[in-house]
Amino acid sequence: MTASEAIARLAPHGLPMVIAEAGVNHDGDTAAAMRLVEAAAEAGADAVKFQTWLPGEITGRFAGKVDYLASRTDEGESRYDISNRLALTHDDHFALKERAEQLGLVFLSTPDGFQSLDFLVNRLGMPAIKVGSTEVTHVQFLEKIGAQGLPVILSTGLSNLEEVAAALSALKKGGADDITLLQCTSEYPAPDNEMNLRAMSTMAGEFGLPVGLSDHSLGSEAAVAAAAMGASVIEKHFTLDRNLPGPDHQASMTAGELADLIISLRRVAVMLGDGVKAPTPSERDNAPNIRRGVVAACPIPAGTRLSADMLTCKRPAGGIEPRDLDACVGAVITRALETDEPLTWDDLS
Repeated sequence: MTASEAIARLAPHGLPMVIAEAGVNHDGDTAAAMRLVEAAAEAGADAVKFQTWLPGEITGRFAGKVDYLASRTDEGESRYDISNRLALTHDDHFALKERAEQLGLVFLSTPDGFQSLDFLVNRLGMPAIKVGSTEVTHVQFLEKIGAQGLPVILSTGLSNLEEVAAALSALKKGGADDITLLQCTSEYPAPDNEMNLRAMSTMAGEFGLPVGLSDHSLGSEAAVAAAAMGASVIEKHFTLDRNLPGPDHQASMTAGELADLIISLRRVAVMLGDGVKAPTPSERDNAPNIRRGVVAACPIPAGTRLSADMLTCKRPAGGIEPRDLDACVGAVITRALETDEPLTWDDLS
């Protein structure tokens, strides 16, 4: 199964696959996490995604706060403490996955450590592995992910093309062959002028893999544009309330906004079509009364030898096409025609 086929299997509503990124917008509260699952289903997403780590598994005691995190958390709370507070227990995931599947959602969670990877794959049974941008240079972890035999969706924030190539090599060394690359800008919210959606096309051309967008920007424009560019996956952060105090709420969509976005993405997927340039069924129905045909420019008695000034091109079509007007000149008309009456080849001797 190719990566495109694997993603299509996870997206029954049609490409692009829409991942509702709950992330840490549960603020460590299992009940809030459950409400996020239900909101993702109501919005029409294909999958809901969380992040999984054990205390101390991803963030060490010397890690500092990035600017957006420092502005949205208590000054006295360290980066290490924040990670511990926001972690869902492994046991929490069973109930979340069960509820997601009851509602027709694919349950995904990003593993943020070797123990959590083992849990998500071998105990929880995730159908695919979504890898966060922070792991692009963690080649030992990527090799282990590749060895799981599952489709891999890799976000590429923080990375240049050479680092993405090295990450792919590590995944493939482990055994991965179904890989999708997501363009991502690792800022919350991501500025418009740093989104660089064209990097999707660059990666698709360089690596020959399906591409998509992990969208940290405000609004729906980037996701819709990415879908129009052929993204196979769109991941978007969402929240139950943008005014909550956690670190990611302000950069996230509300559930209602996510629902509106998904409607737009589904429409774009239909609008992209198959790429074959040909009249559509509705165009074929409209063509006779929209296109022009050769008609009489004046009353023409039967038996008249036609000259160029006797003919013009007007609606409707269906008789002689405009490109054949010159071939009519010099022919004899076999029946009388009124002004604007269409000619057919049967009218010419």
